[in-house]
Amino acid sequence: MANKPVIFVLNGPNLNLLGMREPEIYGSATLDDIAGQMEDQASALGLDVEIRQSNHEGHLVDWLQEAAADGAKAVILNAGALTHTSVALHDAIKAIETPVIEVHLSNPAAREEFRHKSLVAPVAKGTICGFGALGYQLALDAASKF
Repeated sequence: MANKPVIFVLNGPNLNLLGMREPEIYGSATLDDIAGQMEDQASALGLDVEIRQSNHEGHLVDWLQEAAADGAKAVILNAGALTHTSVALHDAIKAIETPVIEVHLSNPAAREEFRHKSLVAPVAKGTICGFGALGYQLALDAASKF
């Protein structure tokens, strides 16, 4: 049987603290909870997911390049605070042909002014934000259509 298409799900700084960190903003689901939901949904869609988290910008850049080199169907990226600061992530996404869907648990436009600008959005296929953990499922559904 042929390998299933793979979607990389990449999570940036502080997302390892989900469930503990500001649950009024980010919800009570942990990253493990979200990963379990993603794995179940991916299986139902005939996909595999490769779920990773790092507090280091360079890891995310390496993983974006790896996703492209490995022929991933898409990347779902929650870059956390790096969304607003990382030219390196912008350039890495721009350098690959693999579609990237930007995801945020909260709605950055409804938060502090410094969160209003995304350096990821201009090079992403699309952005899903403000729906909490459901945003990952919406992104996976969208990615399955590529």
